[in-house]
Amino acid sequence: MSGEIDDKPFPLAPLVGAGVLIAGVIALAAGPKLGYLPPVATAISERAAHHVAVVETRSLRFTDRADGALVIDDVGRGTTAAILPHGVNNGFIRGVLRGMARDRLLRHVGRAAPFTLTLFADDALTLSDPSTGRNIELGSFGPTNRQSFADLLLLHRPAPSRAALDGKVDL
Repeated sequence: MSGEIDDKPFPLAPLVGAGVLIAGVIALAAGPKLGYLPPVATAISERAAHHVAVVETRSLRFTDRADGALVIDDVGRGTTAAILPHGVNNGFIRGVLRGMARDRLLRHVGRAAPFTLTLFADDALTLSDPSTGRNIELGSFGPTNRQSFADLLLLHRPAPSRAALDGKVDL
């Protein structure tokens, strides 16, 4: 019975079709990298093309304390931005940082370099790692998760003066 199978050659048409399909997929995937297809639009490239301004930015360093708290230092100001005690609802921040730390480990980058938290005029909020080039659009994780990082910007804003609250400006 095995002699019947061995005597029939495999049809050539399916092999050629599979080869063409594989070559086409590889060509489409490599197209933007090789320059014969336009590059894929990213949030960064779209903001640059539309000249979206930066509203606020902070250089932040995140470290774990022995008691499990997450210490967030504002490197630019030389102050502690926040201390999130162990068990406080900061799982999203820790999850994002775990992914960023893994990327640094894979690229053999140390932990000392700060991350950059940026708020843009289009209300986009990003966390960037200048040492690896990785950029995370925090708004894509939903408003609650985005707000956990946005709060880190709010913590350093000076309290508005009474005149500003009343709409008065001293000249």
